[in-house]
Amino acid sequence: MSAAVEFGRAVRAEKRDAVLSLTLDRPPLNVLDIETIGRLREDLEQALADPPVRLVEIHGTRKAFSAGVEIRDHFMERAAAMLSEFHALIRTVLYARVPIIAVVQGYCLGGGMELALAADFIVAAEDATFGQPEIRVGSFAPVASVLLPLLIPEKKALELLLTAKTISGIEAERLGLMNRVAPASALETELDRFRAELLAKSPVVLALARKAARLSSRIHFEPALREAERIYLDELIKTEDAGEGIRAFLEKRNPEWKGQ
Repeated sequence: MSAAVEFGRAVRAEKRDAVLSLTLDRPPLNVLDIETIGRLREDLEQALADPPVRLVEIHGTRKAFSAGVEIRDHFMERAAAMLSEFHALIRTVLYARVPIIAVVQGYCLGGGMELALAADFIVAAEDATFGQPEIRVGSFAPVASVLLPLLIPEKKALELLLTAKTISGIEAERLGLMNRVAPASALETELDRFRAELLAKSPVVLALARKAARLSSRIHFEPALREAERIYLDELIKTEDAGEGIRAFLEKRNPEWKGQ
C-alpha cells in the first residue's frame, strides 16, 4: 500500500507498507541550505516516530542526490548555524532506530556525500559522481573528515578530502563505500533486491543488530566530530583564505590564496 505525504517544499515522501522514501526535491542539484537541512531532519524524525516504518530510503533525483551545502551558508556569519543544523541531521541518521539507505544517482558531492556516508547503506548508479570538493573553496568537510577514514583506508580518505578528486559509483564500490552498484537503468531493480533482503529479517532483531554494529563508529564519531567542528569554527573560518575561497566561487573566478 502506497501513500504520498507532503513534508515540505524541498522534500517529497512516499510510504509504501513498511518503507518510507524521502526524496530531496530542490532543483536543479538538490543543494542543501540551512532551511532545507532543518526540514529534512524534522521530516526524518517524524518518519522514525512512526512505529510501522521498518526502513527509510533517502533519494535524490536522476541528476543529483545532492551537490552539497549552499556555499553562502559557509560564510563566517552563517557557518555556526549551518554546522549545527547539518550535524543534527547527520546524528539523526546515525542514531535512527531503523536502517537507512541512501539511493544515489548523479552528483553526490560535499554535504550530499556526507549525508550518504552517514546512512547505513548506499545503493548507487555506476555513473554517479562522488566527491568532497570543499578544499577548492577554502574549506573542509567535518563529517567526511571523521567518517571517511573509518570506512576506507586513511590514505585514500586523505586523497579524496585534500585533492577534491571525484570518483564514480564503480570506483566508490572498489573502495568499499558502496553496498550495491548498478547501471542507472537497473538501479531500481537492484534496490528492490536489497530492500527485500532487509525486510525479510525480524524487525526487532534487525534494529538491535544495527544498533550493536554501529557502536564502534559512534564511539569514535562523537568526540572526533566535536573537535572537527572546533577546528572549523575557531580556526578555519577566521582565515583570509576561507573567505576568499567562497567569494571566488560565487564570483566564478580562481581564488587568490594568501596562505593565512
